[in-house]
Amino acid sequence: MQARRAEQSAVVAEGLVKRFGEFTAVDGVSFTVETGTVLGLLGPNGAGKTTTVNMLATLLLPDAGTARIAGHDVVSERAEVRRSIMLTGQFAALDESLTGHENLVLFGRLMGLDKKAARARAEELLEAFNLTEAAKRRVGKFSGGMRRRIDIACGLVVRPEVVFLDEPTTGLDPRSRQDVWNIVTSLRDLGITTLLTTQYLEEADLLSDNIVVIDKGKVIAEGTADDLKDRVSGTFCEIVPSYPDDVVKITELLADLAPADQIRTNAAGTSLTVPATRGTNTLVEIVRRLDDAQIALTDVGLRRPSLDDVFLKLTEAPPVPGAAR
Repeated sequence: MQARRAEQSAVVAEGLVKRFGEFTAVDGVSFTVETGTVLGLLGPNGAGKTTTVNMLATLLLPDAGTARIAGHDVVSERAEVRRSIMLTGQFAALDESLTGHENLVLFGRLMGLDKKAARARAEELLEAFNLTEAAKRRVGKFSGGMRRRIDIACGLVVRPEVVFLDEPTTGLDPRSRQDVWNIVTSLRDLGITTLLTTQYLEEADLLSDNIVVIDKGKVIAEGTADDLKDRVSGTFCEIVPSYPDDVVKITELLADLAPADQIRTNAAGTSLTVPATRGTNTLVEIVRRLDDAQIALTDVGLRRPSLDDVFLKLTEAPPVPGAAR
């Protein structure tokens, strides 16, 4: 059964370790990515995401552990791995003095296509990535979103089996981020396996079939977005008073509904959440108490935990003894 699963997995990482001097950047990372799916590799800055990707893409040699990409070992079959993948980082690797069309043709020629085939493939990709009108403009004049699209298009001149997108939307405006999200969806539709590293919770939630959370070089959780949400916490009530000064009073009124450390105020001090241990009955009780106390509310309702809640819970530092909450 395990051998069969390995055959279906485009990416298999087992116990990957990478050290830089005395610092261990990646410490025993293991996960698999099934063929044709999107894996979100999620973690804060410095978690080890990019180092992990660089080992999988053969840019770094692991100090321990093994990995296979499309069936090829990342150490002993590096050339085969590189022919099977596309890697796009946070910064577009393009020739800014060339036009979008010229960049695509150049990449096609570098990948072994003849002139006619390279030009034909360039036209296909320009249309697919909605860049036809900008094809004759120098890439140096492109917006951030257009540069990212042409960069990804260049990597698809010859269809890869696995695509690594290392924080591809960093620094992009919302519209450009949406363009990249559409590309990731298109890759899945084409049956191309994608490993997406990101710090953006909504990005991982929206795009990933499976999510691996990494922190301090270790995998601390893995599963679908729904799995992770269910594991970390259940349904809760979110309360937004019309007057933020009422937050303290609300906390006192609801103190017996949950342990003190589970009644949480947001960073701005404008709302709070209470675990809905009895579901809608908890919500009804909260509304009754606040109505009796004549506290005006802007919003109150049952909420399911977001991936933001999951991430904060998984990566939060342990409390310091004696520190104020």
